[in-house]
Amino acid sequence: IYTRVVAMRALANHAVSVVVAHNHPSGSITPSRSDIDVTIKLAKSLQLLDIRLLDHLIVAGGRCASLRNLGFV
Repeated sequence: IYTRVVAMRALANHAVSVVVAHNHPSGSITPSRSDIDVTIKLAKSLQLLDIRLLDHLIVAGGRCASLRNLGFV
C-alpha cells in the first residue's frame, strides 16, 4: 500500500474517509510488522489531509482481519 497513491485517490474523489485492503497469498490473516507500520503511517498521513482511515483489512483464504479491530487504526 502506497501512502501517496491512497492520498491522491482519496483527494481526487473528495473522500472524507477510506478503507484499504490487501491480500496475503500465504493464507495467514495475521498482520506483519510491515502491515502495522504502513497502517499507522497511512492513518497519520491521511489525518493531515482531514481524511479518516476507517480500516485496513487483510484478506486471505476466505477470511479477513481488521486492523481497526486489532487496535492498530
